[in-house]
Amino acid sequence: MFTGIVEEIGTVLRIERKAKSFTVHIQAEKILEDIQLGDSIAVNGVCLTATEITRSTFQADVMPETFNVTSLSMLSPGSKVNLERAIAANGRFGGHFVSGHVDGTGTLISKKSMENALYMVIQIPEKFQVFVMEKGSIAIDGTSLTIFETDSEKITISLVPHTQAETILAEKNIGDPVNIEFDMFGKYIYHMLESRKEIKTEITMDKLLENGFIG
Repeated sequence: MFTGIVEEIGTVLRIERKAKSFTVHIQAEKILEDIQLGDSIAVNGVCLTATEITRSTFQADVMPETFNVTSLSMLSPGSKVNLERAIAANGRFGGHFVSGHVDGTGTLISKKSMENALYMVIQIPEKFQVFVMEKGSIAIDGTSLTIFETDSEKITISLVPHTQAETILAEKNIGDPVNIEFDMFGKYIYHMLESRKEIKTEITMDKLLENGFIG
């Protein structure tokens, strides 16, 4: 589990590619202070497992599903990535609940500065619109953000100066893909409500009357 508060920006050093999977080697500093083999690390919002650790790098495997659903397949040596360790049980919680299980990708379609803020408009797949609402939480490349405007298949987010400086988002160019994870509580509620629609019952008003449940 993560919070969407990016801890540092890492650099991809090397990628060992297969057809639909790869192993990535990432240079980092802060997050390596206390991680162990098998620990979870969010890389651009994607939960990966550290399989090898040195003093300045860690290695992780990207499976076919992650390759297909996220933007990690576009990484190359030199790419900058947002990094966050899994939250400790006794740690502060500054963002929102982020699982690291990315729902899909969106596309940056515009960006502009507004005073000290950076407005970014992101186009998202139509099937995910049900999870979007103004003032709702969303994770973009692993960064916890608030949706302050939504219109059809687009959302607008605003980056404060700290987020601009401490994540890779401000360096994104028009047309770049971003990993998106929608609010998990919203997804759970939607799933439960949709499941109820599929429940079939033989209970009718007549049967309730016949058996004395209603007068």
